[in-house]
Amino acid sequence: MWRLNKVRHKAGRQGDSSEELRLKRREHEKALRQARRDRQLVSKRLLLNEDEDQTEIMDIASGGQVRLILFHKIQHNGPERESQLKALSKALRDPSAQLTFIKLENSMHLLVGLLTGSNAQCRLQAVRCLHELSHSPHTDIAPACLPATPYLLTYLSGQSTKFTELCLYTLGNLCPDNDFVKQKLLAQGIIPALASCFFQVSPRHNLAVMEAVGFTLSQLLQANNAAEEIIPMVLASSLPSHLLSVLTPDPSFGLAPAIESAWCLHYLTCSSEDNSELLARGALLQCSSLLVSLGGAVAEGNKDEGLELLICPLLRCVGNLLSSCQVEDLSTQVRDTQLVVSLCVLLQAYIQTQPALARESAWVLNNLTAHSSTFCSALLTFNLVSGLIQLLPFSQGINIMILRVLANIAHKKKEFCVQLAQLGLLSALCATLKMADREMVTLSLEVLFLLVVSCPQVAEEFVLQGGVLLLETIQYNSEEEVRQRATYLLEHHLLSY
Repeated sequence: MWRLNKVRHKAGRQGDSSEELRLKRREHEKALRQARRDRQLVSKRLLLNEDEDQTEIMDIASGGQVRLILFHKIQHNGPERESQLKALSKALRDPSAQLTFIKLENSMHLLVGLLTGSNAQCRLQAVRCLHELSHSPHTDIAPACLPATPYLLTYLSGQSTKFTELCLYTLGNLCPDNDFVKQKLLAQGIIPALASCFFQVSPRHNLAVMEAVGFTLSQLLQANNAAEEIIPMVLASSLPSHLLSVLTPDPSFGLAPAIESAWCLHYLTCSSEDNSELLARGALLQCSSLLVSLGGAVAEGNKDEGLELLICPLLRCVGNLLSSCQVEDLSTQVRDTQLVVSLCVLLQAYIQTQPALARESAWVLNNLTAHSSTFCSALLTFNLVSGLIQLLPFSQGINIMILRVLANIAHKKKEFCVQLAQLGLLSALCATLKMADREMVTLSLEVLFLLVVSCPQVAEEFVLQGGVLLLETIQYNSEEEVRQRATYLLEHHLLSY
């Protein structure tokens, strides 16, 4: 799950509520990450042959036919061996045939022999057979494929693009099934092997391989022991820098590799409280710059399918990296104040269709403004606050995040408080104070306190809007803390008007 160390504002009296928020958010994120993992990231991927029609209904061979092909054709070298291997790979799409195959004596030994042989076409078809096996729903298939994995890793360098891509997806498919398999792959050097793929070809000229590397690495990064064993190995390698190099605003670069790389970076950033290594490599600068570009594209009406799959992990990366970034380094790590514009654009664009994505945008905006007067000022300068105030009626946690952003602004300067009042925040608070959500009411009282103590005119305006009667009503609230806050405001700041 990703961290939310800075989902707060600095108005004081935040100890217990901040911790409760953090724990609640962690549980929520755990559920979301599980959903993402189950739906896509650890789902296996099957590459079809280029000469296959994806709509064609294949006749799947039975276990008996697998035996026939294997022992009567493939074991004997001859002109038909390649075509029989191709037939075997299609036969291995049947789960029952997969089990039959691995139980046959010397079956994997035969595939490994073909994989290491001198015939290039037979090597390719042998890898395809392994690829079909790796896509199996049976968990005992992956350990059976381990004799072939050292050769698959070796072939990640120096082979054709298609061959490399096939090896990568086969390795990626083997990762989720078995912790023992993951440990073996780590011991066999899968991390340096993945890094080596970036040296074989220019990323901009081989998007398919870059996407496959990202897929395989993301499978590894979701292991239960990833934070303790796998992620330190990744951070010590050149992979983070390579992943960042794939994140580019260039629209011709293709979304798929960037999506896979962004999800890998997300798993890296959420694994530790300290992301100094990634910050030193420019991860926050790169991810935030891409978010600015994507926000601009969305503002122009671009909501291409799949765009949100890139925006989502980028938001999480930026939010987590902000949590690790020292306050004094923020201006060098995030250089473009247009980031607040992009975050507000994403918030507005997805609030109706994908509220979870809108909530992520509000969370990042909160982390960005928690300790920065510059970005708080940017929200006012770019006339973005009115739009945020209008979103306070929304639920699903979005209004809480937005109110925290407004609290961050109010906390920075009294002048900001006056501007917030002029933009209509007082009347909005009158509405949020009537909500049933205890957290929303408590936070509204905190923001109200910041506003009324900033300027006598603001307090007078709140009284004119019926604020005294509203706070007197809140004094009958069932929550003692809420009653105390309302009473304090009345007795010390409002009853004199």
